[in-house]
Amino acid sequence: MLSYVAGWFGWVGECFLCQRPSTKGLNNANTISPVCLDSNKIGSETVIVKSGRRICGAGGALADTPLNQDKTYFEIKVQASGIWGVGVASRDVCLDKPPLGSCTNSWLLRHDGTCWHANEPISTLSIVPSEGDIIGVTFDHVQLQFYVNGKLADGCVASNLHTLVYPCFYVDDGAIIDVNFEKFYYEPPQGYSCIMKEQDML
Repeated sequence: MLSYVAGWFGWVGECFLCQRPSTKGLNNANTISPVCLDSNKIGSETVIVKSGRRICGAGGALADTPLNQDKTYFEIKVQASGIWGVGVASRDVCLDKPPLGSCTNSWLLRHDGTCWHANEPISTLSIVPSEGDIIGVTFDHVQLQFYVNGKLADGCVASNLHTLVYPCFYVDDGAIIDVNFEKFYYEPPQGYSCIMKEQDML
């Protein structure tokens, strides 16, 4: 019992106290919009900390802003390995049972480099991400693509998405990921920019 409690507190401590990504050398996106994870759209066992920029626990979360722009970019950093995923999903996606990507309204890159939609693997990236890596995501309503440490990982996840989607993330098995919506480790590809809320797009 004592070892279980100690292990639980160790996991919580890592989730809350692990150092935030250094802002040194990061590129500031031209936005004042405070896009973050939506505390009202998370799984029942999902934990959101660091002002809505870190996800841990077991479950998924959506960003609080949909991808309305023509071309958007966001990032995650894999702070601790385990089971995790990143991609896009509609607002009615189930966030309680990772891994996501099992329904028709989600398109997710999983930790093993496979991309899932409708409970089927639809592609495999040429680069398999690992702990410490930065995963960039681009979405233009035609393609959803991923970058690993600034390099395009061949393997398009989705095309011609005709539904409103949000950035989507999930973790399990001790994984911790940080999300970046405003400050990026790598410059977005040409033509892409950070997510803006509707009032900032007017």
